[in-house]
Amino acid sequence: MQALELEAEIDYDGFLKIEKPLPFIKNRSVRLIVLISDEIDELASEQLWIKSIATNPVFDFLNDPTEDIYSLTDGQPFEYEK
Repeated sequence: MQALELEAEIDYDGFLKIEKPLPFIKNRSVRLIVLISDEIDELASEQLWIKSIATNPVFDFLNDPTEDIYSLTDGQPFEYEK
């Protein structure tokens, strides 16, 4: 078995994007090993957090109309003094 190392990116939908064509490998099955850097950039980390919260069923109760107990007319405005 032969190994080939190249740079690639994973897009926002999770698809692996290889920017260079592999002209000598055509019409064959390959095994792919993906090595991910230990350093996750801040943006990717935040996007993962937001996506996991948006799809987590534990927060489904927030879509219940009975959970909307406050309105814009509730409470008193806060005024900041300099």
